Amino acid sequence: MVLLLSISTIFLSLIVSVSAILPDGRVHGNVPRRPLGPPITAKDALVKDFQGQTLAPLDTVYYFDQLIDHTNPSLGTFQQRYWASSQYYKPGGAIVLYTPGEENAEQYTGYLTDATINGQIAKQENAATIVLEHRFYGQSTPYGNLKESSLKYHTIQQAIDDLEYFANNVVLPFSGGDSVKPVSQAPWILIGGSYSGALVGWTMPNLFQAGYASSAVVESIVDFWGYFDVIRQFMPHNCSADIQAVINHVDQVFTSGNTSQILSLKANWGMQDVTHLDDVAGALRNNLWTWQELSPGSGPGAAFFDFCDALEVKNGVSAPAAGWGLNYALAAWGNYWKNGYLNQLCGGSNAGNCLSTYNSNNPYYSNTTLGNDQRSWEWIVCNQVGMFQDGAPTNHATIVTRLVQPSSDERQCTYYFPETFSQPRAPDITATNVVYGGWNATVNHLFTANGQRDPWRDTTVSADGSNAVSTPEQPIAVGDGFHCSDLFTYYGQIDPTIRAVQNQALSSIRTWIAEFQPSEKRSLRSAREQE
Repeated sequence: MVLLLSISTIFLSLIVSVSAILPDGRVHGNVPRRPLGPPITAKDALVKDFQGQTLAPLDTVYYFDQLIDHTNPSLGTFQQRYWASSQYYKPGGAIVLYTPGEENAEQYTGYLTDATINGQIAKQENAATIVLEHRFYGQSTPYGNLKESSLKYHTIQQAIDDLEYFANNVVLPFSGGDSVKPVSQAPWILIGGSYSGALVGWTMPNLFQAGYASSAVVESIVDFWGYFDVIRQFMPHNCSADIQAVINHVDQVFTSGNTSQILSLKANWGMQDVTHLDDVAGALRNNLWTWQELSPGSGPGAAFFDFCDALEVKNGVSAPAAGWGLNYALAAWGNYWKNGYLNQLCGGSNAGNCLSTYNSNNPYYSNTTLGNDQRSWEWIVCNQVGMFQDGAPTNHATIVTRLVQPSSDERQCTYYFPETFSQPRAPDITATNVVYGGWNATVNHLFTANGQRDPWRDTTVSADGSNAVSTPEQPIAVGDGFHCSDLFTYYGQIDPTIRAVQNQALSSIRTWIAEFQPSEKRSLRSAREQE
C-alpha cells in the first residue's frame, strides 16, 4: 500500500511554531528550523515495497554506531538514531539521506514519504529514504547530557563527518542494504533544509552524487539584522509602517531619560516588572518572529496575521498603506499584549522573570538534560555561526529595536556556557565562512532552493548582498515561498513558483544520477582507455 495522506492533513501538520519556547515561556527566534513533516499514523506507517512485500512501519527506529570523535576514534561510539524506508527502492536505485538538523528527528518521519521532495526524488530514482538524527539532538547524544564537557564534540565538522561515516558504513535494514555504499556501489543524494541545508553543500564533495539544499543558511553572520528586513519588505505595508513608527518612538523614549514617559511605555505592554529597557523593547520581537511560522498555505488565524489585524483593523476597516499612525498603533499593540498575548508568552509567570535576559541563574541557561535541543543549538550559535537577530543600522528602516545588539546575545552565551565563555565574545564566524565557503562555496551537483519571503534568506546564496550565480552544475532556484516551503509536495500544488522549483530540482537530479558510475566501473574503464 502506497502511503497516502490527505492534503488537509498535510496542511494542518505544517502550521507549526518554529521559534523556540524556552522553559519559562520566553520565546527566542534564532532557531532556523524547517517546518515539521507530515504526521505518520499507525495505519500510514504500514507500507509495501515495489514487490508488494510489507515493510517495517515508517516510525521504526534504527541505531547506528557513530564515532564520538572523528579525530580520535579510540573514544568509541554512540547510538545515533535513524529511520529508513525502502518503499520506493528497486535494486540499482539511489539512496536519499536527510537530516533535520537541530531538532529531535522522530518528528520528521514524514520526510520518508512522497509528501516531501525527498519522496518525490526517491520515486523518480527508485531510491530508499533515510532520516538521520543529528548528534546532540533528540536522543542521539554520546554522554547522555548536554554539559560543556560533552558539547565539545558538538561541532559543524563533527556533524559533516557523521554524515560521511554513516554513508560509508551503515548497513541499511532492507534486502540489499549492505551493497549500497556511495561512490563504489550506489548514488547517494543528500537533502537538508535550513541549517541542515547548509550541511548538504558542506558535506557533498567527493561522496554524494547529488544534493538538494533548501533555505540553506550558508553564510554565518554575527549581526543578522537582515532577518527582520525580509519580513519588513514582504509583510503588509500598513502593519510595517505602524510598527516602524512605534519602534522608533520606543527607542527615542527609552534613550531620552524621561522617567514618566519610560514608565508609561512599559505599562503600555504590561511590562512594568521588566527592569532593563532593552529587554522591554527586545521582547516586542516575539510578534515578528511568528513570521517564520508562515507557509504558502497560511491564512486568517495565523499568529502573525492576527497580530497585524490587531493593529490595522479598526471598526472592521483596514488601515491604508501608511497605517493608522503612532498613537493608534501604540495603544492597539499594548492592548494586544495585555489582553492575552503576554499571558500566552509567559504562561502566567511574572513578566520580569519571563522576559529578562539578565538573570544568569535562570534555570533555562543551565538545563543540561538530554533533549534540550535549544541548548544544543545555542552552542553552535555562540561558537560558530552567530546569526543574532537584532535591529537594523541607523541608516536603514527597522521594525525591531536598535537597543538590542549582538552584545546582548554574546552576554547570554556566558550564562549558557560559563566554562567556555568567561567573557562575552563574538562567535568565530570568519573561520566558519573560510572553511566552508559561505556564499562563495562551489559544489557540483548541488541544487539550492530558496524562498523570497524566507526571513533567513540573507544568509543563503539568494541574499540581497550575494553574488552567487546559478549554473547547470550548481543551480539556484527561487520561489515565492517562506522558509523551506519547497520541501513539501503540497506547497508545490498550491503555489506554481514552488512547483517550478521542485520540477527544476527533479530534472537536475535526474541528469546527475544518470551520470553515476560505480567506482569499480570507473577504474575498469580508465584502465581500458589507457591500454
